[in-house]
Amino acid sequence: MKKRPFLTIASTVLLVAGVAVGGYATVQIRQMNANSGSQVLPELVSSSLITSAHMDAQQIYNAANIKTGDYIGKISIPALNETKPIYEGTADAQLKMGIGHYTRSVLPGVTDNSVLAGHRDSVFSKLGSLKIGDLLIVDTQAGTFTYKIFAFRIVMANDKTVIVPTKTAVLTLSTCYPFRFFGNAPKRFIVSANLVPQTPAS
Repeated sequence: MKKRPFLTIASTVLLVAGVAVGGYATVQIRQMNANSGSQVLPELVSSSLITSAHMDAQQIYNAANIKTGDYIGKISIPALNETKPIYEGTADAQLKMGIGHYTRSVLPGVTDNSVLAGHRDSVFSKLGSLKIGDLLIVDTQAGTFTYKIFAFRIVMANDKTVIVPTKTAVLTLSTCYPFRFFGNAPKRFIVSANLVPQTPAS
């Protein structure tokens, strides 16, 4: 499949491979494997995540003319020695190719919550082995953005708190949970990371 140009904007990223409404438990998972996955995102609220405070970022996003299915860039996870492609959209078509970017969230490098989702039996099968402080590096035409993991949590599949706006640049990864589960998993494993400030060139 032909790759489209990288998106030319910055954003915070949130990898989301499924989200739900309900209580959550803050936990740190040490060892998990993958299995089949299906629905990775919850039903969405009618309002957009982009508020008036983020209009400038939204205008840049619109100017880039990114369409569903377009190749946005790639994410590297040094701790796992893995690099995966990112596509616009979180439907089955995009998640079969790689990681999907939730279209109602900002793109990597932009101040707000950038959400990425992936299947537990493919691109995100090893998320459970990550640790606090591990890095997530997102590379797009807009630049290279490094995020540092600060939290893990498990939520119900319909928990929409995963996709809410944030005041700082955040990257969120989401995938179905438990990793070992037959059928549609009832929960989501969430990874949250803060954008690491870039050091000005001397």
